[in-house]
Amino acid sequence: MSREPLLFVMAAGGTGGHIIPALAVANLLRTRGHRVLFVGTREGMEARLAQGAGYEMEWVEIGGLQRVGFRRAVRTFRQLPVAVVRLWRRLRQLRPGAVFSTGGFVAGPVIAAAWLAGIPVVAMEPNAMPGLTHRMAGRMCRRVLLGSAAAARFFPAGRSEVTGIPVREEFFAAPPASTGPQLRVLITGGSQGSRTLNQAFQQSWPQFRQPGSPVQFLHQSGKTAAEDLGREFALTGLSGQVTPFIDDMAAAFAAADLVVCRAGASTVAELAASGRPSILVPFPFATDDHQRHNAEAMERAGAARVVADRDLDGRRLHQEITALAADPVRRLRMAEAARALGRPEAARRAAGILEEQAGKTVVDLAAESRNNTR
Repeated sequence: MSREPLLFVMAAGGTGGHIIPALAVANLLRTRGHRVLFVGTREGMEARLAQGAGYEMEWVEIGGLQRVGFRRAVRTFRQLPVAVVRLWRRLRQLRPGAVFSTGGFVAGPVIAAAWLAGIPVVAMEPNAMPGLTHRMAGRMCRRVLLGSAAAARFFPAGRSEVTGIPVREEFFAAPPASTGPQLRVLITGGSQGSRTLNQAFQQSWPQFRQPGSPVQFLHQSGKTAAEDLGREFALTGLSGQVTPFIDDMAAAFAAADLVVCRAGASTVAELAASGRPSILVPFPFATDDHQRHNAEAMERAGAARVVADRDLDGRRLHQEITALAADPVRRLRMAEAARALGRPEAARRAAGILEEQAGKTVVDLAAESRNNTR
């Protein structure tokens, strides 16, 4: 295995769920002295998250195919071959040791270009039902790391292993959640916000203003709703803050005693890593209802309460939060159950496999160079 500094390319873009696991692995690679380049779009969250973390960026023009209109799909099909050719040329120029894909529409042309250029691809698939990109391009990947064993059937035999989902080490460093008299509640619908959570939070304000509700809120609303929701929240007299986006989610988890959120695979992994009790509201339109399965697994383990999206309103949110606020022993047990599900080795395993694949590439290139000089 080569331990010389190498270049690794991260194919991760669109939403935080795709970018955050890639960042966890990228951070480890960077601490080991390697160079890391992210491929993404200027419109996606990677423009803020990866670039904001100090990583080099390679921009690509590409859109999605799922749940988009006909014109958007046609435009994407036209962009795809152009993006693959341009990235193929760029990868041949850069000669990275390996590519790490966490899925999403950005990853498709990167995987295809790497495969054509003979560069190994390692994919990270967090869900039991893989996303469209990995289902289509999985055979181009040398190794596939899984968050769930159920996804193995979608990939060639012998190439996959269950590692858990890479999570930044800052989440594992979170101190135990407080069981004090004031409950600090983090509400987040993901990087783009959630209409359901925003509405339920707003509806709950009159009830939380009643005596005996010592709760402090930090609510990530998404950019669209932040201005109006924040202005109205400031008039309630309740303790807390509404923000469009939280840059340091690990710090936000560490400061929270209870998290109310969706149940994406990365979010669930972060809850486990930080040992935080949660109220999970699965997004009902997630592919193959995978968020519901994620949430129910957390609830079976004793780490979370699950509320269906259709059942969440201000009254139910107030009821769930105040019940846990009044029962610190239960919160402590939920926190311990969550922490027991953490997989601190996932990011390290992914980084090691990338180095392993890159080492093989270095050997192959050396052999090719020797052949060319004969």
